[in-house]
Amino acid sequence: MSFQSLGLSDALLKAISKKGYTTPSPIQEKAIPPVLEGRDVLASAQTGTGKTAGFTLPLLHYLSENPKAKFRPIRALILTPTRELAAQVYESVIAYSEFLDIRSAVIFGGVNQKPQVAKLRRGVDVLIATPGRLLDLENQNLLSIKRVEVFVLDEADRMLDMGFLRDMERIMKLMPEKRQNLMFSATFSKDIRKLANGMLNQPVKVEATPENTTVEAISQKVYRVAKNKKTGLIIKLISEGNWKQVLVFTRTKHGANRLTKKMISAGISAAAIHGNKSQGARTKALAGFKNGSVRVLVATDIAARGLDIPLLPHVVNFELPNISEDYVHRIGRTGRAGADGQAVSLVSADETSYLKNIEKLIGEQIGVDIVEGFEPDPNASTEPIKQGQNRRPRNARNSGSKSSGGHRNKRNNSRRRNDRRS
Repeated sequence: MSFQSLGLSDALLKAISKKGYTTPSPIQEKAIPPVLEGRDVLASAQTGTGKTAGFTLPLLHYLSENPKAKFRPIRALILTPTRELAAQVYESVIAYSEFLDIRSAVIFGGVNQKPQVAKLRRGVDVLIATPGRLLDLENQNLLSIKRVEVFVLDEADRMLDMGFLRDMERIMKLMPEKRQNLMFSATFSKDIRKLANGMLNQPVKVEATPENTTVEAISQKVYRVAKNKKTGLIIKLISEGNWKQVLVFTRTKHGANRLTKKMISAGISAAAIHGNKSQGARTKALAGFKNGSVRVLVATDIAARGLDIPLLPHVVNFELPNISEDYVHRIGRTGRAGADGQAVSLVSADETSYLKNIEKLIGEQIGVDIVEGFEPDPNASTEPIKQGQNRRPRNARNSGSKSSGGHRNKRNNSRRRNDRRS
């Protein structure tokens, strides 16, 4: 099948050709026709399958074929969970609308709102936004979504994971009841189905790949290793393997910072990206990673979700996620658009149950290796470490004087709360 056969306009076909695409991906082939028909769509697609074009192309076709008022109210809203994903969707909208009379804008927090507001005042057809900044500007009467005709909820599962349900409900109430709704998610979980039932009207269900499967082009491998030897092992793998571009996942923000510092000390250029970093720092780190000046990008799950890094060869799970589905999202950063990729996981004894759950989810066993000098600790517990497990008993913690650590415990408790939010 060709893009021409999908019924897209000549202007869009020209933009697609300019980007070097010749045939639609499975998700594009399945999603574009019902969107063009005006149907609501519930789509599940793995990262790297071209799902962004699956909704931006038909959305732009509709807007260009049905022009409205000259003052350009917001007619299409694309809601994303993270700043990085919002920026990347905006880049796609700009590229595909190059030969159309369409104006678009992106708004997200962490940066000055004045340039965003100035652009909105000039009139915008397509708005890409994160929930917080959208509601903030709406509360200030600086934008209105009362004229939205097409609403796209991208990465819906991550929206729920990040606690945006109430924000999404508030946003949907601000839009007209009669509108076209498109929901894209990596998985069709029970919570996603519940959200879809309240948002979509007789949707067309589209699945590009089986639920929660991993991309075939990705080579997966596990290294069993002692917990305190993980840092040495990852430095050895990157250095001796001459890996040029590596995305590394940690569970916490502080863990990401610590690993980044050790990488730099070992002579490996690295940067961390997580929720405590300013938007400027995150943008700089990602740009350096893409242009090759930063060899290793260390990230938490929330910060990395939606990152579009073309031809990324290596993803490393420095720590396995305790939610099995997140493993699929993580390794989906590599093996994109048909390219080969390698996903490596460093697994200590306390992560054994996580590994078993992941293998059950993806329906296959991952090959295991042990590197000499980095062997796993035979005496280590296989029980997963739980939040707060290493805290002292309450009476012991409170019995000491302030000088013996009362203030320090408050800082530690705050640090643990921050870790959970990463």
